[in-house]
Amino acid sequence: MSRILIVEDEDNQRELYATELEDEGYEVHQAPNGEVAVKMVNKHKYDCVILDIRMPEMDGIEALGKILSHEKKLPVIIYTAYSNYKSNFMTWTANAYLTKSSDLDELKATIKEVIAGSVK
Repeated sequence: MSRILIVEDEDNQRELYATELEDEGYEVHQAPNGEVAVKMVNKHKYDCVILDIRMPEMDGIEALGKILSHEKKLPVIIYTAYSNYKSNFMTWTANAYLTKSSDLDELKATIKEVIAGSVK
């Protein structure tokens, strides 16, 4: 069973993603911001991180840098409502960059791809 970390500051969205991904057979852990996510990645092994960008405490771009400095090969999917961050060179180190949607099919397909190693 693959283990996924969802990093999202909106409680309802984080819970929705977790429920959907658990239904797909993943073990899902949750973090409300980048600071908590970095601590979790330092303590646990994950197969994929789903990372929002705009969050309190530590934003997703800073968290991405810290996560990848600790776990260089950990697949990260940036999942944000803001497509304009795609031009930020730090986001290029992520395996995928998706704009949030009410349809989670694209996210689910991308998770399968990055865990299988077919993206990047």
